[in-house]
Amino acid sequence: MLYPLKFRPIFREKIWGGKKISTSLGIDFAPLATCGEAWTLSGVPGSQTVVTNGFLAGNDLNEILEIYMDELVGEKVFEKCKDEFPVLVKFIDANDWLSVQVHPDDAMAASQGMGNGKTEMWYILDADPGAKLVSGFSRKLDEETFSAFLEKKQIKEVLNFENVQKGDVFYIPSGRVHALGPGILLAEIQQTSDTTYRLFDWDRVDASGKSRELHTSLALKSIDFGVVESYRTTYRAEMNKTARLVDSPFFTTSLLDADREIQKDYGGLDSFVIYICVEGRATLVADEHRVSLTKGEVLLLPAVINEVTLIPDPNIRILEVYIP
Repeated sequence: MLYPLKFRPIFREKIWGGKKISTSLGIDFAPLATCGEAWTLSGVPGSQTVVTNGFLAGNDLNEILEIYMDELVGEKVFEKCKDEFPVLVKFIDANDWLSVQVHPDDAMAASQGMGNGKTEMWYILDADPGAKLVSGFSRKLDEETFSAFLEKKQIKEVLNFENVQKGDVFYIPSGRVHALGPGILLAEIQQTSDTTYRLFDWDRVDASGKSRELHTSLALKSIDFGVVESYRTTYRAEMNKTARLVDSPFFTTSLLDADREIQKDYGGLDSFVIYICVEGRATLVADEHRVSLTKGEVLLLPAVINEVTLIPDPNIRILEVYIP
């Protein structure tokens, strides 16, 4: 029978990466000197994470999906995702500005032969004083007006900058222009896609003097130029209760802080559940299985697991993710 699954992360060295994935989360990314991204749960073709515990150790995520199908992800989810796990989980360490970028929606991605679009969310794990990110625009624009700012390299004048701190949440639907600034460590939950269109890279060049490729034409076709009242997600966290963070067609994410034993019943969910441990530690009990969960670890609960017990030691904070 399926059981709670742990996976070996895949590490991505980035020009903007730092060391916090190791120093703050305790994840060893050697032999890399720095690390921008740790893909902790991935079914992206060519970048599938591999199981590290139990009798399925050594199998990658999509291999398990191919064998267990709806037992792993749920009947309705399997009908949609088939042979590719639908959610990608990362830890991201921004030691410098990431490019100003946008992700396509499903229709745009399909028109380019790129599979899924990319809607994502960020949970801020740590932020240096004064850290900022970009989410959306500071004023209503159209493509022609925005293109003029872009051509003149004045894009910063129309971007919405947000000060960030630990515990902040940002939902980034496909089409929303965004960028991470230096000093931010976060957990990212997203559709399974690696499609990114770069608009602006802060005039940065590599060691040989070359700038990174931009994808201006495709990006302009993908951008939602609408402006929203607030780009930051508000929520209320209560000890030993689950606080809903994000509801979307692609994933639902909640936050659970616990300092006592918690029972969770997922019997009516018809979906896998992902636990992302962002603070503390606990033991998870599911049937006869006991699995430890500590800060920086991600655990996949197959859809056939209906009831679990979390035993904090002495406390834990987790993100809980499933498909609605």
